[in-house]
Amino acid sequence: MGSMSLFHWIIVGVVILLLFGNRLPSVMRSLGRGMVEFKKGMQGLDDDAEPEPPKRMEGPSQPQQQPASTTQQTGQS
Repeated sequence: MGSMSLFHWIIVGVVILLLFGNRLPSVMRSLGRGMVEFKKGMQGLDDDAEPEPPKRMEGPSQPQQQPASTTQQTGQS
C-alpha cells in the first residue's frame, strides 16, 4: 500500500494537466531556454579550463636603427 501503481500515476498526471495545462507550454519554453543557456555557460567554462599556451613575443622583423651618435664639438673658435 506504500507504493503507487501505474493507475495512480495516470490519475496524478491528469490532475496536473487539468490544473497547469494552460501554463504548461510557457513553463516548458522557459525550461528549454534555461537548458540552452546552461549548456552555453558550460561550453564557456570548458574553453576557460583549457588555457592557451602563452604566445611567443617576436621582435620587429627588421632591427631598429640606433640613432646616430652625436659628436662632441671641442671648443674651436
